[in-house]
Amino acid sequence: MQIGPYLLRNNVFVAPMAGVTDRPFRQLCKQLGAGYAVSEMAASNPRLWATEKSSRRTDHEGEMEPKAVQIAGADPQDLADCAKFNVDRGAQIIDINMGCPVKKVCNSWCGSALLQHEDLVEQILYAVVRAVDVPVTLKFRTGWNRENKNALRIARIAEQAGIQMLTLHGRTRADGYSGDAEYETIAAVKASVAIPVVANGDITTPEKAKHVLAVTGADAVMIGRAAQGRPWICREVDHYLRTGLHLPAPVVEEVRALMNEHLQAHYAFYGEFLGVRTARKHIGWYVRDLIGGEEFRQQMNLLESTDAQLRAVDAFFETQHVHGERLQYRPAGLAQVALAA
Repeated sequence: MQIGPYLLRNNVFVAPMAGVTDRPFRQLCKQLGAGYAVSEMAASNPRLWATEKSSRRTDHEGEMEPKAVQIAGADPQDLADCAKFNVDRGAQIIDINMGCPVKKVCNSWCGSALLQHEDLVEQILYAVVRAVDVPVTLKFRTGWNRENKNALRIARIAEQAGIQMLTLHGRTRADGYSGDAEYETIAAVKASVAIPVVANGDITTPEKAKHVLAVTGADAVMIGRAAQGRPWICREVDHYLRTGLHLPAPVVEEVRALMNEHLQAHYAFYGEFLGVRTARKHIGWYVRDLIGGEEFRQQMNLLESTDAQLRAVDAFFETQHVHGERLQYRPAGLAQVALAA
């Protein structure tokens, strides 16, 4: 699959997720088989560009290419200027966010709230495409609620504006992340445009990825929450799509090493104080379905230094050897109880 001049190694992508897909996580996902990963969304408001938070979100130093930045906003000129600013900082692809359903984003008429205003969508897309000489892509939803679905019209507007790839999350803004993703709309969009279409929503297993590609005709799948704590799902999905065979669960020692690599990069990126706090969610995701994981997560959340976190994680994975060479997950029922708690 290709986006502009960039030939991607496969069609398994990682979704942009605020507070998750920072540079260390994106890099790890790419190392573990993702063909493409997009940054957390960067605000188009120029007053925020120089903030530490925004600077981290657009930091691509040492990242595997292509380097993609997602931008969010509601003003066409601000978004165009933001796109140029990020290209000057090394972005090779610009992705426009019209998919985020979070209230604080939508209350500013950003994200999926824009889908209510097709004329503004058109202005934004044309402004950004004209502003930069790199590929521009769009991530959006099927509509703003189930009574008002306009994905087909948005897709045609985007194609006419020069957007080079569409990523469609199979839910409306009102759905948030609840209910089942609707793939029939993704199939309809794919049938209506000539540019690549990526299917997003509820892709949690290799079998689901294959099913979604089959029923939508999409060119690629984008994995979101299923990659949290399990970045190797990218290689599992890629392998299954190519061979029809499942990879075995990773060995304990590999995950132990990956955790150490991820945490070291995370601490270097955020610093000691912020690093130890933002790492907690990642550690929790890694261990949540493992035997003893929930108890360990509660204890780990009390630790206040990066050294203490590293030692604790290392010790936890040492205990996993008791259960076998490869990771052993708790029975599904127990895992669901822990997630609901």
